This record gives sequence, structure tokens and C-alpha cells, in this order.
Amino acid sequence: MFDNLSGVSYGLLAGILAMLIHLVYQKITELKRRKDELKERESHPTDDLFPKEDFIPYHPSRYSEEEMIKRSNDFYLSMNARRSVRFFSNEDVPDEVIDNIIRTAGTSPSGAHTEPWTFVVIKNKLLKAKVREIIEEEEELNYKQRMGQKWVDDLKPLKTNWIKEYLTEAPYLILVFKQTYGITEDGQKKTHYYNEISASISCGFLLAAIQNAGLVALTSTPLNAGSKLRNLVGRGPNEKIVILLPVGYPSKNCQVPNLKRKPLNEIMIKFD
Repeated sequence: MFDNLSGVSYGLLAGILAMLIHLVYQKITELKRRKDELKERESHPTDDLFPKEDFIPYHPSRYSEEEMIKRSNDFYLSMNARRSVRFFSNEDVPDEVIDNIIRTAGTSPSGAHTEPWTFVVIKNKLLKAKVREIIEEEEELNYKQRMGQKWVDDLKPLKTNWIKEYLTEAPYLILVFKQTYGITEDGQKKTHYYNEISASISCGFLLAAIQNAGLVALTSTPLNAGSKLRNLVGRGPNEKIVILLPVGYPSKNCQVPNLKRKPLNEIMIKFD
């Protein structure tokens, strides 16, 4: 039935067949790699990650019930005062404060203690300007072409657009990257378990530390700008940006939307 096909058609069929063979080979190779990883994981139980001789006694602080109630409520009141801020003062913040904030974020739990995060702190004005240029270029496309009218309409009450003045106004930018895998000293890939969840939890620690220090931030996700930002700050292909935070003091005339949080009975289901 192929007698009438031209040489071009035969070439096209051969090309398609070669592509299919290549795809099947890739799939088989990927399945074998995953199988080998699972086998390697099973041959090294969790105890090998944390040898018994490395365990130490742990005696965290313990408080009376009254003190626990007070401390938990004080912390809630502090965190409840946290707001996302888009208007920053250019007043400088001590470097040591930022260092302590990052240290705190680094205490977050992670899958198999792989700590799959990198915190890139930018104070340099020229570099902040480049970050802003990258993000505004992508954000304009997002608002005009990619996001859809409903998304744009939902953002109108917050009065946001693709102009991000806070990226150059805030004294610091913190870019949080998740490490999708690690790299050993001999150049081999190292599995980073639950890297997305682990890095996201560290972002929560980071926001709490910023609030505790008396600073403000804006949680932003630079849509479609991740690879350009990664290249700008020299991170490897194994790292993907999770969030970007401008950090500093609020401007004197700073305003925030009058938003209300859900009450406890709408966010908690309790079984006594």
C-alpha cells in the first residue's frame, strides 16, 4: 500500500519511526534510573542517614500552661499584624538582621534533612534594577496576554499591575530557590526528597522571622521569569525559584488593603 509514496514520504516515515524509538528508549532509561534509585534507597535504610553515634539528647524548653497560652497568643498577635506591603522605605537595614532571618529560615525541617534551599540576598542597587527589569517585562506579558481577564479582574481590588517599584525601593530582595536535586562532590545527582514542600516550609519560617524582626515583606511569585532570574544570580539548572521577597521598612505613607482573615471556626476542624 506504500507503492505510491515518494522518497520524501519514506524519509518522513523513517524520521517519525526514529523519533518514536528514541522516545521509547528515553522512557525505558528513565524507568531504569528510577528503579535503580529505589533499589539504592532500599539498600541504605534511614538509620544510615543519621547514625546512632550522631544522636544527642534533646531537652526543649517546657512552660507552664499559663505561659504556653500567653506565649502562643503573643506570637499569634504578632503574626496577625503581618501584612503584605508594596510600599517600602529605602532606609537601610543592618546586614546582621538579614543574616539572622536567613539563619532562622534555614532551621526549617526538610525531607531526609537534605535542606534543599538557597536564599539569594540582593542589596546591590544595579542588580535589583536588573531584577525589576526582568520581572516587569514578563509581568506586562502576563497581564496583557497570559493571565486571562478573570485573574486580572480578581487583582483589581489590590490595585496591582506590572509596574513593581518596590523591587528597587526595598533595601533587600530575597530570592528563595528550591534545589530539585543536589550534586555530590564527584558530580553525581543526589535525591532531594520533597524539595517543593521543604522549601515552601522554609518560606513560612522566613516570613515569620521577618515579622519578628519588625520588618515587612511582599510575597511574590515571579511568573515566567524564573529561568532569567536564576541565570542572573548564577544558580544552577537544579534550582528553581519559589518566591521573591522585597524586605525592609514600610514607607511613611504605606497603605494596605483592609482585608479580614478567616475566623478559627472556618479554618480548623477539631476532633476531641
